[in-house]
Amino acid sequence: MQHEAYMMEALELAKEAAMEGEVPVGCVVVVGDAVVGRGRNRREESKNALAHAEVEAIDEACRALGGWRLSGARLYVTLEPCPMCAGAIINARIPKVYFGARDPKAGACGSVLNLFEEGFNHRPELVGGILEAECADLLTGFFRGLRKSEN
Repeated sequence: MQHEAYMMEALELAKEAAMEGEVPVGCVVVVGDAVVGRGRNRREESKNALAHAEVEAIDEACRALGGWRLSGARLYVTLEPCPMCAGAIINARIPKVYFGARDPKAGACGSVLNLFEEGFNHRPELVGGILEAECADLLTGFFRGLRKSEN
């Protein structure tokens, strides 16, 4: 399966999040051709600041594979990971990260800072811009809708 197909699966999870009133971010963790972890934002639902899509997908992948090292995995996420999620990716030893839209407010993969270029013991390969327009449009539409409902 190609990168766009995995990002489309992450986008579907992001759309589910939006329908639940969550910031629309979705993530999948892939080993070989198999999706072993899925996640979407659930901060509002769970009342938990840690319930980001990446953390949920990494947690599910670790449980599915029976270990915390995901050294054979690829992670696909619709929005550039924040510092917390970049830290989780580093700790899980995920070697390749693909993201859709950049996050100019909290992106830790080059937009605000790049934790993957710091002196950590693990430095994932990073590819941004996978289905970037689709990912950005979903986020823009979600926040536009929030602003309209507040007025």
